[in-house]
Amino acid sequence: MSQQSVLVTGASSGIGAASVRRLLQGGWRVFAAARRLEAMAPLAAAGAEVLPLDIRAADSRQALAATIAERVGALDGLVNNAGFGEVGPLETMELERARAIFEVNVFGLMGLTQLLLPAMRERGRGRLVQVSSIAGQWVTPGSGWYGASKFALEALSDGLRLELAAFGLQVVVVEPGLIATDFATVAAPSIERARACPVYGAMMQRVRQGWDAVYRGASPPEVVASAIERALTAAAPPERILCGHRAGSVIARRWLPTRLWDRIIRSQMT
Repeated sequence: MSQQSVLVTGASSGIGAASVRRLLQGGWRVFAAARRLEAMAPLAAAGAEVLPLDIRAADSRQALAATIAERVGALDGLVNNAGFGEVGPLETMELERARAIFEVNVFGLMGLTQLLLPAMRERGRGRLVQVSSIAGQWVTPGSGWYGASKFALEALSDGLRLELAAFGLQVVVVEPGLIATDFATVAAPSIERARACPVYGAMMQRVRQGWDAVYRGASPPEVVASAIERALTAAAPPERILCGHRAGSVIARRWLPTRLWDRIIRSQMT
């Protein structure tokens, strides 16, 4: 068999970079895509084919898809890992910032997927791995917009799984818990703005303290990379794979009454 090919988006750091390294070790032909090409230099040195991608921009998505088509035709795997998040109360976060979250986590992701699916569908095999989050199952105060984008990704993944099954394609959702990535650094400016809010500032301060406490046990990105590899290689992968610190909270949320769950979250963060 020829070498299997996979595209990993958001590959410049964290989960994406760890996944690229693991898949290279597993013998895959890996395309690594992100905005920051210089940050992917170590991946290129390890054997990845590094490509530019601003997932928000249609022309960037089209250029990437054209390069993939030229080099391999149809991918064996697509790992939709690129993501973005900001923090703030739903009442006060500007809609422009909320739209920016959806442009990356939903519309940009689906825009790229729509370009890459036809070749995979026509060939009749392949896997989509959608990197969601436990935030796609439940949210904390201040994370409503980010959680909404991940809830949307979960729904889109369910739809894709049902629609693509007849063509031999599989869709697996990976739901990481708390992972030691640069997400906290990226979200820091938004949480600082929220802490300055005269209405919600005190709440957001407690949210920040709660996050700091639970993130001390955050899992390394390699835990998620292992789950992604399983999603791509297992003979019969599960539709959803939970992984990482506090991922089991999703199971608790499914079983506990909403009123009791809300009481637990409020006691910790409000």
